[in-house]
Amino acid sequence: MFDDPSTLKTAGATLALAILWLVEGVLPMFEGRSARAGHGARNLALGVGNAAVAAVLFAAATLFVTEAARERGFGLLHLLELPVWARVGLAVVIFDAWQYLWHRLNHQIRFLWRFHQVHHSDAELDATSGLRFHTGEIVLSSTVRLAVLPLLGVTVAELLVYEAILLPIILFHHSNVRLPGRVDRCLRWLIVTPWMHWVHHSDHQPETDSNYSSIFSFWDRAFGSFRLRSEPGEIRLGLENLDRSEWGTLRGMLSMPFRRRRRE
Repeated sequence: MFDDPSTLKTAGATLALAILWLVEGVLPMFEGRSARAGHGARNLALGVGNAAVAAVLFAAATLFVTEAARERGFGLLHLLELPVWARVGLAVVIFDAWQYLWHRLNHQIRFLWRFHQVHHSDAELDATSGLRFHTGEIVLSSTVRLAVLPLLGVTVAELLVYEAILLPIILFHHSNVRLPGRVDRCLRWLIVTPWMHWVHHSDHQPETDSNYSSIFSFWDRAFGSFRLRSEPGEIRLGLENLDRSEWGTLRGMLSMPFRRRRRE
């Protein structure tokens, strides 16, 4: 059953989340978390709801536009004659470049930030925070994807491979796991790590506006947005003036873009 990329994606993400949840309880970087279960349940509920919305609204449309591009030979990857392994590898890299750009736009465009701030408002960052996105952000990103995927020539199968790699890494770099500095340093030459992504979730705006990469950390180095802290445990997570408990409820998270505007 694991020959199906969709099944592999779900299984990999579920296993990664379970392992990280256990390790966070034993080796946390940020200690004193007293309500992990409730916090995690709310983030998980939002993530599962978003996955259902995306599947209902965008699965068929995504298949249609990518297959139409494939049949017509339209899009970057369809113009290149590559072996399957090289094509899939290139699809992962170029789509990750798009993810970097889209993430950066979510910080720079006020309208997009209204929705993206729901993700950044989590002051108790852990692996489940990797699932905490406003439904509006999911709808917006999925809509834009309908144009980006055919332009790049990425197929649905290649998108599923990308997401199967992406989800465990996103859960990992959002996690509250205290890695040895040497291990994190070695890993972040290739992928985004917790030490790197905690800086992105700092409540200090110059740090929030850095480290936008999703899988590969080299995008931030290439585009000048890489930033680190020598003592990551001193980072204050979340957003300034958004630490009230009401914003952590499902209702609060969903209403946040319409009730509060940061940077305006």
